[in-house]
Amino acid sequence: MDKIKELKNMINESKNIVVFTGAGVSTDSGLKDFRSKDGLYKKKSPYPAEYMLSSDCFYRHTEEFFDYYKENFNCLAVLPNDTHKFIKKLEDIGKLKAVITQNIDGLHTKAGNKNVFEVHGTIYKNHCLKCHKEYPADYIFNSKGIPKCKCGSVIKPDVVLYGETLPENDYNGGLSAISEADMLIVCGSSLTVYPASGMLEMFSGKYLVIINNSETPYDYKANLVINDNLAKVSKELLNYL
Repeated sequence: MDKIKELKNMINESKNIVVFTGAGVSTDSGLKDFRSKDGLYKKKSPYPAEYMLSSDCFYRHTEEFFDYYKENFNCLAVLPNDTHKFIKKLEDIGKLKAVITQNIDGLHTKAGNKNVFEVHGTIYKNHCLKCHKEYPADYIFNSKGIPKCKCGSVIKPDVVLYGETLPENDYNGGLSAISEADMLIVCGSSLTVYPASGMLEMFSGKYLVIINNSETPYDYKANLVINDNLAKVSKELLNYL
């Protein structure tokens, strides 16, 4: 059976769908992923990319961190693509109960999804390390050098850096959603970044579907694996829904 047709049948049979997304979902909106041949990890930077996105870099090399962060993660003008629209459509027809995303770009919220668990945080929330005053994303990206609070302290984006724990509310909420789902669709994630990828262990529903350009460590557990262009698959599914 054609894989798209098989996926459509699974969606028809399901009543509680959860979608888990990674960086591959946002590449068609013009954002870079991390591990592909043109990804951020291949881009030249003062230190290796994983270190540039670490808490150690943030606190020890703050200026270099913000230069890198503002250059690579300013997605304020970026718009949702067909994959985001497909996921929103699943919610509109009453099938989708939650989105769990590793992305910090806020595109699921821009697309209109209501129940989004951002397990790696978001660029849209930022706080002063001293007085905890909150600041919008444009304040960070429009600042020169290190963004500072009115109290003089550094403002930190509420994104999860290497060496930090995942936000408790989003992580626990995501786990709960997965445990209750009868279908879990993974879109655009290599499923190699732990502990977020480990959330899949909570799934005990009927259908696990993985849509990704390359293989993942969870393919052997999936009922259906589609290694194809996500935009192409999403467009077909949009036409179906």
